Amino acid sequence: MRHGVTMFATDLSMPPAELAREVEARGFDSLYLPEHTHIPTSRTTPPPTGDAELAEEYKRTLDPFVALAQAAAVTTRIELGTGVCLVAQREPIVTAKQVATLDHLCGGRVVLGVGFGWNQDEAEHHGLVFSDRRAVAREHTLAMRALWEHDVASYDGERVRLAPSWAWPKPRRRVPVLLGGGAGPRLFAHLAEWADGWMPIGGAGLAAALPDLRRAMEARGRDPSTLRLVPFGTLPDAGKLAYYRELGVTEVVFRVPSAGRDEVLPALDQWARLLR
Repeated sequence: MRHGVTMFATDLSMPPAELAREVEARGFDSLYLPEHTHIPTSRTTPPPTGDAELAEEYKRTLDPFVALAQAAAVTTRIELGTGVCLVAQREPIVTAKQVATLDHLCGGRVVLGVGFGWNQDEAEHHGLVFSDRRAVAREHTLAMRALWEHDVASYDGERVRLAPSWAWPKPRRRVPVLLGGGAGPRLFAHLAEWADGWMPIGGAGLAAALPDLRRAMEARGRDPSTLRLVPFGTLPDAGKLAYYRELGVTEVVFRVPSAGRDEVLPALDQWARLLR
């Protein structure tokens, strides 16, 4: 089982390059950064954390691909992921280029964590009909996959139409696409069709959900054992890690605070002790 770290990287937190160096030095396998382009002051959707007020870091989030490029420049081993990228709010051809360029330059270490998004106001500012976000995320991801994997790429969907096109560089490897979201038939249908892994936030209820996920995979003719299982943003103990291993979890991603070195490094050390 692999072990990663995630932090809300902001203009006030520990810089991504410093964080990445410390993550790699402690033996972790990956670093994931989230995405919010902006946070409208209106509040159609309540904070996903259940808090009355949205945490400050949501308003100050760095662009994940720029931040991960800085992290790539100072590391050699760890995977570099989005946790999560809001692909329905992004133009897919440009995003495909960003992902492919980053993967090409860092030697094949990019993981694309994808989310559907929770903030209705943010999504609508991007011209996205909120109820369409799952379908749009699917087509954007499939169109990006075509651009990454075919010398002459095309895609003909309801929301994305790409005439035969050239696009280089190609990623160094098949970019793993991990899908975030809560357990349920709609999410599992997406996972089985077009994702390489599942990123359940926190990991609660994972054992109960796995039989349904396996059936969804098998219904699409896919081997469930090939799917990455990546509980994300967790705060586990040694017992929980052992439990995840028994479930066949591929990777656990620990959460550290969106803060400076004085707060982040003790948290990294705490999780590193669990690995030992």
